[in-house]
Amino acid sequence: MEDLISEAIENQKIIEFDYDGYSRTVEPHCLGVSTAGNTVLRAYQVDGFSSSGRMGWKLYDLNNADGLEILTETFNGPRDGYNPDDKAMDEIICAL
Repeated sequence: MEDLISEAIENQKIIEFDYDGYSRTVEPHCLGVSTAGNTVLRAYQVDGFSSSGRMGWKLYDLNNADGLEILTETFNGPRDGYNPDDKAMDEIICAL
């Protein structure tokens, strides 16, 4: 899954995956290892289920994700509010 996410970040491609059993569509911005030691994705959610009912910036623990697919749609670089020095991550694997 990390390789697919890295490819999507490098090519600015939108991805879709199931998270906690619900579909999410996101613009991936930063893949890394959280301060808790989990592989995580910082992304801007553009469609799909949201427990808060809002789209926007989310941090996804990839232990809870499956069925990842890179879509043909692209996005135009970083969204407003993107911080490449994400404090939720101890290590950055791939980032815009």
